[in-house]
Amino acid sequence: MISLQFLVTALVVVLAPGTGVIYTLAVGLGQGRWPSIWAALGCTFGIVPHLLAATLGLAAVLHTSALLFNVVKFAGVAYLLWLAWQSLKSGGALAVSADRSAENGLRIARRGALINILNPKLSIFFLALLPPFLSGNPATATVEMAVLGGIFMAMTFAVFVLYGVFAAAARTWLLGSERVMRWLNRSFAGIFAALAGRLALERA
Repeated sequence: MISLQFLVTALVVVLAPGTGVIYTLAVGLGQGRWPSIWAALGCTFGIVPHLLAATLGLAAVLHTSALLFNVVKFAGVAYLLWLAWQSLKSGGALAVSADRSAENGLRIARRGALINILNPKLSIFFLALLPPFLSGNPATATVEMAVLGGIFMAMTFAVFVLYGVFAAAARTWLLGSERVMRWLNRSFAGIFAALAGRLALERA
């Protein structure tokens, strides 16, 4: 049975603005509703490797291997800095502009997935988050982890879609001002750069 405590904890975690939320908002503002849904889908599927790692015990290996942790971490740092540049660059993947047309959905989803895949802290996070809510029966632990992980992913997708749809609804109003668009692009670039800096300081 899924506990109310797990549902509340998971919802609080999902609602907290992080890299995936910022990416989904940027896509919603820059390209509209359906692209933001693709972004939410990609960010959600980017969770899968970390849930598998937590379920199979690979997160513990990542936690104890400084080299492996740092390889994944700095790949994530480089990727976030690239996203920051794409926010500033004219015609960049995340640039907000009035004449911007929607990209291919799979391309948007792939970028979203990579944001989470290249964050090594997620595996360790799930290793800490899920076990306290298990029944304690070793025979069903793997199934329970999968169920809890599936619920977490469903909540992630639903909340991210809401964020994206909200951003898309504000798109028409925001695109009427060149000054606002410049501010948005610089803000997204600054946020991604700050997230890259924070990730760079993380330790296993």
